[in-house]
Amino acid sequence: MIDGGVLISQDLSCMGQVSLSVVLPILGACGLKPTVLPTAILSTHTGSFGNNTYLDLSHEMAQITKHWQELDIDFEALYLGYLGKNALDFWLQNKELVNQKIVLIDPAMADHGKMYRGLDQQYVEEMRQLIKKATILTPNMTEAAFLLGKKPEENSIQTATSLAQELMVKFNIPNVIITGIDLTDDQIGEVGVTEEKEWSLTQGRLPGGFFGTGDIFASVFLAAFMHHYSLKESCSIAADFVERAILNTPKQDPRLGPNYAAGLSWLLKRWGIENNENR
Repeated sequence: MIDGGVLISQDLSCMGQVSLSVVLPILGACGLKPTVLPTAILSTHTGSFGNNTYLDLSHEMAQITKHWQELDIDFEALYLGYLGKNALDFWLQNKELVNQKIVLIDPAMADHGKMYRGLDQQYVEEMRQLIKKATILTPNMTEAAFLLGKKPEENSIQTATSLAQELMVKFNIPNVIITGIDLTDDQIGEVGVTEEKEWSLTQGRLPGGFFGTGDIFASVFLAAFMHHYSLKESCSIAADFVERAILNTPKQDPRLGPNYAAGLSWLLKRWGIENNENR
């Protein structure tokens, strides 16, 4: 059996620091042996770059996974991010492939009260089926509400906790974390609900906005969790990392994303990877 490490399935945007272009280097730097199952290739991400190209790779996903099965590759964790309609159908039709110890699903489909471009109510309904396989679910407030068939409500720790509790019970998910909660003009937060306890975190809001921060957050969160930090500690590390990346980003087009590389040295020191000659 071949140890395939962490399997990541989402799109690759050729320009803009989002999806696979940030997930792969972060998890690789953290020593987690990432394997990728790309869902599509885009000329740019879909945030304000205009009419991007889109090459659907869902037809290749079955061929790739078939080859892996012949090689007897075993994955410790699976991380599903932005999928798109065809890739979501693939995972629904191949649920037997979702059998890892850790299954992190970030149902990237909506924000600020609206669905992402090209996605619709049917996508939400299909995502409700897929998230039943998650061991960790990380929606934002809009996604959490849509998954429950509700309209987005006020952004508060109490409301987020209630949504997380409902998601855990309705879809039988052991761990639900709601991220990027806009609490005030100066604060954002996260809420976690597990079978054992509930918790929340808050951080100061930095001025401006960058694409890709959610992908960076989820990647660092997963890396920390797989290095045996608790869910709450992993969220705190991820939030600190995103803050460092933003603070170390020079003035540039925000569509290009924050400078995540600036925080890697700090991150790797936390679990002794940097300058470890024996690793």
